[in-house]
Amino acid sequence: MQLKYNRQPKIGNTILKILLKIIFLTVLLILVIFLIEKIKFPSPEKKFQIDVTNEIKKL
Repeated sequence: MQLKYNRQPKIGNTILKILLKIIFLTVLLILVIFLIEKIKFPSPEKKFQIDVTNEIKKL
């Protein structure tokens, strides 16, 4: 006589798996954002000053 194998996971197990995945993804997202902030992207060395008064007077 064989025992029936219960293939349906219990509701507690599925909720726990979903919560663990959400926590893992949140930690991963925070880590990625933190690492992106540490990267120094090139920025322009000279500040541009554009005079738009002439164009405003034309309007």
